[in-house]
Amino acid sequence: MANVEIAIQNGQNIYYPAVEEGVTWETERKGVPGKVVFTVLKDANIAFQEGNAVMIKVDGTKLFYGFVFQKKRDKQQHIEVTAYDQLRYFKNKDTYVYSNKRLDELIRMIASDFRLNVGTVENTGFKIPSRVEQNKTLFDIVQTAHDITLENRKKMYVLYDDYGKLTLKNIESMKLDLLIDEESGENFDYSSSIDGETYNKIKLSYENEKTGKREIYIAQHSKNMNDWGVLQYFDTIKEGVNGKAKADALLQLYNQKTRNLTIKKAFGDLRVRGGSAVVVGLNLGDIIVQKYMMVEKVKHTFEESEHWMDLTLRGGEFIA
Repeated sequence: MANVEIAIQNGQNIYYPAVEEGVTWETERKGVPGKVVFTVLKDANIAFQEGNAVMIKVDGTKLFYGFVFQKKRDKQQHIEVTAYDQLRYFKNKDTYVYSNKRLDELIRMIASDFRLNVGTVENTGFKIPSRVEQNKTLFDIVQTAHDITLENRKKMYVLYDDYGKLTLKNIESMKLDLLIDEESGENFDYSSSIDGETYNKIKLSYENEKTGKREIYIAQHSKNMNDWGVLQYFDTIKEGVNGKAKADALLQLYNQKTRNLTIKKAFGDLRVRGGSAVVVGLNLGDIIVQKYMMVEKVKHTFEESEHWMDLTLRGGEFIA
């Protein structure tokens, strides 16, 4: 195995258990905590339980800091452990009413309320006027704030846990000098579709209580409507939202084929996590890709002397 060192802390005791081959580490760009799965070979000395801290280093590099959430055992006393990083606590639901806060300030407020550790959180530069978030997961509350920031600043951010510290980074700063091509990946799956998140007409409705009238905002792409038929996205908007700007932004986002690209068993690189960008050079038949693509999701596997990763990518017209 790549030199994977796993430590579990139970109270004052720190254990370094013997672990079966096949440790996995998974991260996604949004809405999912970082997760590791490994199997401990039980012996008389080791005792650990749910909630205990798990620390993982690979070849001396700090990879993961999280907590045991699940243990499964078989009759040979092999214990399969699932641990998550701090983002697991963003599955908690709550109600937040806030005003005039940036995304980074909102994250710090939530972290303080739920006793989470914060590391580098970038200033996102846009104050969200006011929000009422009722009975929502913390993930959803943060994602809504992110989407409002994206609409207004045209900047995308990734929230992740960096070895036990919540981190918020502009996606631009997560580009890696790493090429994925026919040589470095064992196989890929590629699909293109207009069946999923493709819309060529955006229609937004606003109930203006002052005038008692309904205002409609439309953005559309007539050529794609002729080619594909009318694929309409409809939503209602609240007071204070710029309907025309929002309709134009949504059309820009959704008026294209959905292309999915997953790459199997690429050579592993510990720097790659959900939200990273890597250079992809592949001939996919109908298009040739030679550009940066965003890692929507990655699963690292460590086995014997090997380390590989399975990637789900998006970028340009790729939506995962």
